[in-house]
Amino acid sequence: MTGKFKYILLLIFVILSSCEDWLDLRPPDGLVQDEYWKSKEDVRAVLMGAYQQLAQMDELLFQLGEVRADMIDRGNNTPAYIENIMDGNIYPDNRICDWSEFYKIINYCNLVLHFNPVVFELDPTYSEIMKQGIEAEALFLRSLSYFYLVRFFKDVPFATEATVSDSVNIYLPVTKDTEILSAIKEDLKTALEIAPNDYGSVVNNLGRATKNGINALLADISLWNFEYEESISYIEEIENSLVNLVPGSQWYTIYYPGNTLEGIFEIQYDEGLGQGNSLFRITYTENSYKASQKAVELLSRQGADEYYRGDGSFRSTDLKIWKYCGAAGDAQSVRPSSERSSGNWIIYRFADILLMKAEALSQLGEYDQAINYLNRVRKRASMAVKSAPGDAESFEDLILEERAKEFAFEGKRWFDLMRMGRRNDYARKDKLISIIVQNVPSNKRLVLVSKLSNPLGWYLPISDDELERNKELKQNPYYEGY
Repeated sequence: MTGKFKYILLLIFVILSSCEDWLDLRPPDGLVQDEYWKSKEDVRAVLMGAYQQLAQMDELLFQLGEVRADMIDRGNNTPAYIENIMDGNIYPDNRICDWSEFYKIINYCNLVLHFNPVVFELDPTYSEIMKQGIEAEALFLRSLSYFYLVRFFKDVPFATEATVSDSVNIYLPVTKDTEILSAIKEDLKTALEIAPNDYGSVVNNLGRATKNGINALLADISLWNFEYEESISYIEEIENSLVNLVPGSQWYTIYYPGNTLEGIFEIQYDEGLGQGNSLFRITYTENSYKASQKAVELLSRQGADEYYRGDGSFRSTDLKIWKYCGAAGDAQSVRPSSERSSGNWIIYRFADILLMKAEALSQLGEYDQAINYLNRVRKRASMAVKSAPGDAESFEDLILEERAKEFAFEGKRWFDLMRMGRRNDYARKDKLISIIVQNVPSNKRLVLVSKLSNPLGWYLPISDDELERNKELKQNPYYEGY
């Protein structure tokens, strides 16, 4: 049996199995023991399956990171289930509550981590460096998936074993979010010691897990945990690398053609190779989402203000989101037909790192240092520099606004708002709620304000299908009885 055929057979079985059990993604025992996991190519093929699965989730990541926030609004063809979410009508039967796509990545990674040392003993051409690099990538992708899950659902099942035999329990109860975050941080620290920082090409260096990508994820998790000194320590490792901001005049090259000096981890797409994304379709062809009034207020040009980010983020004539459909940051030049689905989905880039550091420093009271990092991003956008506010709350508002402008429609806004709302024992809960309800019809706002007064309502419910399948699960208390 050829390696290519074995890989196809494995993937077919994985995909079919996922229709039944979200955590039961094991190949048949005979295939595992006798036909597969014999060479480094087998391990690498399954790891690439994890990357491919992540690449298929660009629309979901966009939705989860944006639709409950304030930077996008309904377009002409917004799906009904998304409109329900935008109105705050979130129920366990809403398809966005299906977490199985993340667990497919996790299971690919668990399989790789289980069989990687086995194959190392069998394949004499499999070097220790190669083995360690594969392990680091699997740990990174699994940790990234759990970080998304925790931020969307809070407490979720935590599976770290491959489902390769009947002895593995595939029906797990939820684990506390704090325990999961602690565990994945340790995994990432392990990955950091053994990860490469050069895969031989720009596409691979930005599309696969490197030390910079791992440090960015660690910094992000630490910021979510309000561990500011620790977040800064990971950020400084990135600052000491070759990554940097692109010049302001080249700002739109971040999105077209992508893979710039600023990139750290980008999900790669190439329509010419049959590897396209959903972003052009949902933002331009179908016009399912458009810039909100809040986005217009923040990004509209006034004189020379927001020349780069304004015209590069949305088109003022119809409010279409421009980052995923333009060939230039002029809100006019549409991507060529052969490249309309080739735009990368950017998870981390250097501007994000700088504003993370500004946030961490400001929360430590280091306002003069913090403003320097924020102003680096503003100056790159040809915006006037800001003076440092004298308190953490005012600085937080300044950073939230700058992040909204710089990362408009990039799937980060909801996380930024959640981080603010959770900080200091929910001290600014009312601020978060007021932002969330901005795009909601006025006759529904009072009801939604009441719903969101309980922070558990900021997370999604576990889907009905999962509760039916896995009797170990308990619904998020906020949604019990829905």
